[in-house]
Amino acid sequence: MIRSTLIAVFSAVALTAPLLSLASGAFAWKSERPVVIAHRGASGYLPEHTLESKALAYAMRPDYIEQDLTLSKDDHLIVMHDIVLDNITNVAQVFPDRARDDGHYYTIDFTLAELKQLKVSEPFVTNGGVQTPKYPQRFPLWNSSFQLSTLDEEIELIQGLNKSLGYNIGIYPEIKKPWFHHREGKDIALLTLIKLKEYGYVDRRQNIYLQSFDAEELQRIKWELMPRLGMDLPLVQLIADTEWGEKKVETNGELVNYDYDWMLESAGLQKIAGYADGIGPWNMMLIRLEGGQPVSTGLAQRARQQNLVIHPYTFRADVQQLPGKFSRFDNLLQLFIRRLGVDGVFTDHPDKAIRVIDKIYPARPAPEAHYSSRVN
Repeated sequence: MIRSTLIAVFSAVALTAPLLSLASGAFAWKSERPVVIAHRGASGYLPEHTLESKALAYAMRPDYIEQDLTLSKDDHLIVMHDIVLDNITNVAQVFPDRARDDGHYYTIDFTLAELKQLKVSEPFVTNGGVQTPKYPQRFPLWNSSFQLSTLDEEIELIQGLNKSLGYNIGIYPEIKKPWFHHREGKDIALLTLIKLKEYGYVDRRQNIYLQSFDAEELQRIKWELMPRLGMDLPLVQLIADTEWGEKKVETNGELVNYDYDWMLESAGLQKIAGYADGIGPWNMMLIRLEGGQPVSTGLAQRARQQNLVIHPYTFRADVQQLPGKFSRFDNLLQLFIRRLGVDGVFTDHPDKAIRVIDKIYPARPAPEAHYSSRVN
């Protein structure tokens, strides 16, 4: 339903959409500059979540760099978007007999040493044995040499650059599918918090957000795990379309999709505000079609009433990824920043997002030196 609405919305929107008036009360100019979150690094330019992608993202000076986290067989936190290796690595060639019955190769079935044997490429789709890039205009499949990295490696890269360059670029980890890891006998949330504390991320003085699509796990982190570890990190509740199956719950002995609809309503947002500092909705959850023009769904306003920050995902500048008649990334982004007043954006193209924001807000002040390090 949401996807079909998206197509209808932007098929009817002119290129001047950012100048259109949204529904009454939707305009929400903010005095504070919205933050830019490098989604999986500079993933519009280099294979996502590789250290090379993160280094390039850092050079673009976003406010945060994202780390999706899953676990290896020997409990290393691996930075990758999914719990399976199928569509970004050559795992099927290196370990052809290691797929599960469903045909997928799960990160959790491989040790770190085995994972380091794999080559990483841009996301691809395999059909009839032929690999097709998911994003045709991005870095060519299998060119150069990239590999999976651990959370340790990535934090040390970012903290090292913060020290050598004097910037204060933060991290934005996401705990991927805690429900799956629990079923595998692993507590990925606890291991993540222990690792973050080890590197000095313990409270709100550090430049960090911790996010997950799992509401119950975020509540466990808030009320059980962080108090136990003496931590107090800001949390963000990611919001998915129920149809995506981002979280599964067991009902009558079967795994079914978790229902996310409650998070879009006032009562649900009030509940979220009790354990989280913000929401990360799919960007098109903030817009609907009315009279052939984009108007606010009210989600942004309802979230602001609960003092929740709003960091929608994902803004991509690829021509094929721009919805409807939007031929310019600038116009799409300005609609959300100038009219909806979002507090930040996840983007595959952090340099382009920063240029758009620079046109709206004063230039950022000079960076302040900041350096967190491993706590021995």
